[in-house]
Amino acid sequence: MVCGTASDVGKTHVVTGLCRLLARRGVRACPFKAQNMALNSYVTPSGHEIARAQGVQALAAGAVPEAAMNPVLLKPTGERTSQVVVMGRPLGHLEAKEYQAEKPRLLQVVLDALSSLRERFEVVVCEGAGSPAEVNLEDIVNLRVAGEAGLPAVLVGDIDRGGVFASLYGTLALLPPGQRRLVRGLVVNKLRGDPVLLGPGLADLERRCGVPCLGVLPFTHGLSLDAEDSLALAGPRPSPAGEPAGESLDVAAVHLPRMANFTDLDALSIEPGVGVRLVQTAAALGDPDLVIVPGSKATVSDLAWLRGRGLDRALAAARERGTVVLGLCGGYQMLGRVIVDEVESGAGKVEGLGWLDVVTMFRPDKVTRQRRGWSRFAGAVQRVSGYEIHHGRPEAGPGAEPFIHLDDAYGAGPEGAVDSSGTVLGTSLHGLFEEDGWRAAFLSEVGRRRRRRFRPAGVSFDSARQAQFDRLADLLEAHLDMGAVEAIIEEGAR
Repeated sequence: MVCGTASDVGKTHVVTGLCRLLARRGVRACPFKAQNMALNSYVTPSGHEIARAQGVQALAAGAVPEAAMNPVLLKPTGERTSQVVVMGRPLGHLEAKEYQAEKPRLLQVVLDALSSLRERFEVVVCEGAGSPAEVNLEDIVNLRVAGEAGLPAVLVGDIDRGGVFASLYGTLALLPPGQRRLVRGLVVNKLRGDPVLLGPGLADLERRCGVPCLGVLPFTHGLSLDAEDSLALAGPRPSPAGEPAGESLDVAAVHLPRMANFTDLDALSIEPGVGVRLVQTAAALGDPDLVIVPGSKATVSDLAWLRGRGLDRALAAARERGTVVLGLCGGYQMLGRVIVDEVESGAGKVEGLGWLDVVTMFRPDKVTRQRRGWSRFAGAVQRVSGYEIHHGRPEAGPGAEPFIHLDDAYGAGPEGAVDSSGTVLGTSLHGLFEEDGWRAAFLSEVGRRRRRRFRPAGVSFDSARQAQFDRLADLLEAHLDMGAVEAIIEEGAR
């Protein structure tokens, strides 16, 4: 198990790197995170919903993502409420106190999922959440799970944010003796500087804690994965090696309070001729070539926020100047005429922005599935693929034409909508831009309409992601005591 002193200290990167490193050595490995809290999720081939991070870690390991890799997913819908997804299916929307009462029952679900993975894989690399020393919470994700399953653990601290020695020592000091004994090694992450200067401090830390330091990982620029949550949103996004960021096309994405699956932006960010920025105010919007209204876990609430900020008027003015507006999932629903929601917000009938002839009805059952098809919007027919995660069912009227045609195991039919001017589009599909051909054609069409000299770089999103996996594996191999790490893994296997 890989635990951390806090959120966003690098647990996800270490687990992903270990998964990739083990896979390169021919080991059948997979990731596991008992409970994740994230608005970015991944739809497995079987149609189950798990956290995006565990889906990506499975890809790094060369494994097929499945529900057991993240048995509990919390998707925040408010300050104290979350949709709780158990084994890939929604359990319901629970208040924080209600969820705490569910934890003892969910612990057995977690342990059963972990046991299933251990039976089928040679190594399971488990990721903790937040800190294992949150003494106010019932633990079903960190060292309680490690203790129940007999797993050794390592503890990661982030030196870039400061106070790493106190964070590592304090975390261990707060742990109950039985859990503290599970920690077999420490890892210092994100060092900017000479590791030799840490020598005396690390020696003193090891003496005080009785736990060895397995290595110091340097801060590495341009290293990024699909972001797990908003803490990582301001960090680096995936980009092709050696390519400078370009400004030929200006893409503005509305930073909604409950923005979900904003990893849709990653595939745009790898294009050197595209500049992607997040905006939260009308003044910041400017005159972009493309505006993306992303997905949301609180569609009605985020629509009200958008109006309250005056962004609806700013987007309408940009649209009049020829800016292309693309709504994805919840953003698509906002662009329609009406949203009827008795499920997520309980608000009933709500007026949308009215730019697409679409009415969205929310239903209790949640659609989660991977989809494939084709699109003619950007000239020649282009293959498209993506995934659906939504309660709302948009229905296009006669004033909206579909721009995607689905043809897969779930059936054939139209998807999405585009207005008569061709400048406002919406779709329920996430992940469209990961299809390299469609991304290039779509951006080229945006450039043509805006009279920009945009030329697709021909970069592959999948190749860029695979390169990131290998960079992480190389980083761990070069800077960790892999002999000690392998001994810890073998102890867990025994």
